[in-house]
Amino acid sequence: MTAAPTISDADLASCASEPIRIPGAIQPHGWLVVADALTGRLVAYSRNWPDLLKAPDNEVDAAIHDLLSPIVQTRHTLVDGEGPVSCGPLIAGGRRLHVSGHRLGELTYFELETEAEDAGPRAPIYSLARHLVPLMQRTDSVDALCRLVVNEMKRLTGFGRCLAYRFDAEGHGEVLAEARDADYDAYAGHHFPAADIPSQARELYRINHIRLIPDADYQPVPVRFVDGREPTSLDLSQAALRSVSPVHLQYMRNMGTLASMSVSIIVDGQLWGLVSCHNHAPRHLSWQVRMACEHLGQLLSLQIEAKEENERVSEQLRLRQLTLAIVAHLSDSDATLQRLMAEPGPLLRLGRATGAAVILNDQCWSVGETPAAGALIQLGQWLGNRIDEVDHTDRLATDAPALADALGGAAGLLAISISKLHRHYIVWFRPEIVQTIVWAGDPRKELDNPKGRLHPRLSFASWRQQLGGRSLPWTQGEVHAVQELRQALIGIVLRRAEEMAEVAMELGRVNKELEAFSYTVSHDLRAPMRHIAGFVDLVVEMEGAGLSERSRRYLTHVKEASAHAGQLVDALLDFSRMGRSAIKPVSLNTEHLVDDLIAEHNAQHGAQHSAQHGAQHSALQSPPRSADANGAAREAPIEWTVHRPLPRLWGDPVLLQVAVRNLISNAVKYSRQRHPARITIEPVQNEHGVGLSISDNGVGFQMKYVGKLFGVFQRLHQNEAFEGTGIGLASVRRIVERHGGQVDAWGAPDEGARFTFVLPTREMAAAPSTAPAPPSVDRSSALAALMSSALSAQSPPPRSTDPH
Repeated sequence: MTAAPTISDADLASCASEPIRIPGAIQPHGWLVVADALTGRLVAYSRNWPDLLKAPDNEVDAAIHDLLSPIVQTRHTLVDGEGPVSCGPLIAGGRRLHVSGHRLGELTYFELETEAEDAGPRAPIYSLARHLVPLMQRTDSVDALCRLVVNEMKRLTGFGRCLAYRFDAEGHGEVLAEARDADYDAYAGHHFPAADIPSQARELYRINHIRLIPDADYQPVPVRFVDGREPTSLDLSQAALRSVSPVHLQYMRNMGTLASMSVSIIVDGQLWGLVSCHNHAPRHLSWQVRMACEHLGQLLSLQIEAKEENERVSEQLRLRQLTLAIVAHLSDSDATLQRLMAEPGPLLRLGRATGAAVILNDQCWSVGETPAAGALIQLGQWLGNRIDEVDHTDRLATDAPALADALGGAAGLLAISISKLHRHYIVWFRPEIVQTIVWAGDPRKELDNPKGRLHPRLSFASWRQQLGGRSLPWTQGEVHAVQELRQALIGIVLRRAEEMAEVAMELGRVNKELEAFSYTVSHDLRAPMRHIAGFVDLVVEMEGAGLSERSRRYLTHVKEASAHAGQLVDALLDFSRMGRSAIKPVSLNTEHLVDDLIAEHNAQHGAQHSAQHGAQHSALQSPPRSADANGAAREAPIEWTVHRPLPRLWGDPVLLQVAVRNLISNAVKYSRQRHPARITIEPVQNEHGVGLSISDNGVGFQMKYVGKLFGVFQRLHQNEAFEGTGIGLASVRRIVERHGGQVDAWGAPDEGARFTFVLPTREMAAAPSTAPAPPSVDRSSALAALMSSALSAQSPPPRSTDPH
């Protein structure tokens, strides 16, 4: 790949600092007079006046004053800062001259040139109005418009070559259209480097819209101040006769051009490009022709501005429709920005990107062609030091060299910041596009070493260069569109935060009512249950001898039902207290916790256990339980398998012990009919954190009922087969969710079940939550459902009809 053309900083400084506004001289094809804008007093004039007036030097001042006195009186009509305007004809030295004037500050400038014959209605300006303007309005693109204008400009001027080119963001010019004679080199599609027209020269083109150099071999005519001041103190920025840089004249000669004219293309107040005319031989243009060319440049500028505005409006409409589609999709979800990845089409089209990502601190979600997750996290840290709202680049590897290898093929980036407090960004990526640029000659200028002076290049033959490491540039419309998207997303997030706050307040009220309900249950249901059990005992004690076997059985059922109802009340109170107790997280050693719970289970059943510890797992066995002579269930062998090491969890040790105990007890209960029963405890790690998985080979369940498992009083098996209140798994879920974690279940009938919970790590728990907003709660329905469940759970399990 060819290196990009460069010149040294010293060269650039030399070129940029050349005093092109105050050269102290004019071109020799005209005459200059400068007068005081207030008094009309002569201030300065060009030194070629004596030759025109045939007057000695000591009489030139008075002769100029007498000659131009009528013209100087028009100074009051000139507007400060505007370009030259016609002041009419004048006869001087036997020659008919045209006078133009302009004002700059406290001085008025009058420039005189030889006037051509008045063409009347055949003047070029009328030709433009009659024929060209309708053709320009019918063009359908900027390139077609430029082709039309260069052909007309060549016809008007008679120059051998006329071309139109546009400046890019770096100041390089690209030729869009060209009209030329056969003996002129073709430059269509070529590029001219920014160094050919330094920034201060481009600023002059923005102020003064036309510049003619009739002969590149001219000898400058100095300017003389009447009071003897240095001529280089005179600002000639808007003077048509201003002498140009010797470097530029040498540039023209190297190009084989002895006459040139440039007309500015101004769009939205900025220099968009130039129409440049070249001729091998010297060529002068009259004031009328130049004014027609300047008007043509203004018409071209207006047409380009209108076409670009139409394109801009069309693009804004398209981008706004995409923005609305993105916002509508997000509004229908929980408003977390990672949901944007679920419908990536509008998001990618908004930035004309091949990939996009959402970065939140140390988390990221991506779609399409993007760097790896680790590189995205690094990119988020890099963006944190760069942007406030929006940032974009089409040279990502240049702007972020430390990330170049990790970023892979991504060359362009557009990013918006959602939060100033956290590293929260939406990022679009574009791939590298290798471009081949054809320059009009090697654009690198060379230094003349003996003099150390900057010289223009000598060759304009086609010179090809490959540019890599860049993407398509981001348009202003795209940048504006993502700014609008940013504002819309922030509005959605804030509105959802308000909704969550309202839901939290509603849940707080519901929790208080549920708490009151729990105490009501405790007070109003416990006592009746004790009374029922007590009166049953009294009846049996007092009337036991006279009771039939059926009556005794019925009373036994009543007592069992009351005991079961009491257990439900106690479980309900425990469940309620779990939601009210404060969480005090610590780093918990789960290996010790699991070993203690297994030992506790074995001790409760009077079992002796043996352990076999290995590098990867340990096995603990409890004694068998089989049916005795009366048919009662006895403990089956349990094979405990614990895969080590188990992770450390960040959470409340008391609550997590309850959760793990419930899961282990659940596995023991539903696998006790297996011979042997197998229970496995394993570590779990995923993007949500770390946790445990507890599986068994018990009776299992059908997955279509998995949604009921974690509900209060929800049971999938008959009470006669397996004891319990139906609150254990509900407690597990409440504990895990209060820690910001997730719990899942899997099962298959007669194959076993597996319960898994994952909690955020300490680092993840410290990060801002991106969990979806909780659903809204209907207080009356929640209370009614819980009360109905509690009351129905008090009924004894269904019994078969007594044969008697």
